[in-house]
Amino acid sequence: MKFGYMRVSTIVQNLDRQEQQLKDAGCERIFFEKVTGTKRDRPELNHMLEFIRQGDTVVVTDLTRLSRSTKDLIEIAELISRKGANLKSLKEAWLDTTTAHGKMLFTVFAGIAQFERDLTSERTKEGIMAAKNRGKHPGRPKTDEEKVDYALYLIEQGMNRTYAAEKAGISRMTLYRKIQQKNN
Repeated sequence: MKFGYMRVSTIVQNLDRQEQQLKDAGCERIFFEKVTGTKRDRPELNHMLEFIRQGDTVVVTDLTRLSRSTKDLIEIAELISRKGANLKSLKEAWLDTTTAHGKMLFTVFAGIAQFERDLTSERTKEGIMAAKNRGKHPGRPKTDEEKVDYALYLIEQGMNRTYAAEKAGISRMTLYRKIQQKNN
């Protein structure tokens, strides 16, 4: 079975063009939503991914409708593949895992993406080690306990937490975290 997936980023945008292209491509069922592509948790995409079975094909008008990042695209495509289904983009003709050529090209792109993730990880580790060698300790700086104590004092005096955090020069979340730690 051919499934279409279409998405626009905002409520006011129109899905008509994508819908027509997916119908012309022979999609028997189309999943759609109006939500930003930067969010990985998209209910209709998740529903479609649960629904597909071996031999099915997921069709998108272009890859930006499915994903905004290479990493996310690779993860979605690998999930589709693990279910025995295929992925096809109407705009990017190279992505058609129903063909041997398309599978090979996708494998190459997936390998490049993994290589990029590995290089980023190595550079991050090297940067952390270099900082440690210079006597720096990467990460979030320790909270100034005097500021927290001042915020707690202001709360005791009747000020609400948001204003107390602002007046003390710390974030509201830091204050909430410290209050929770003191209560445990």
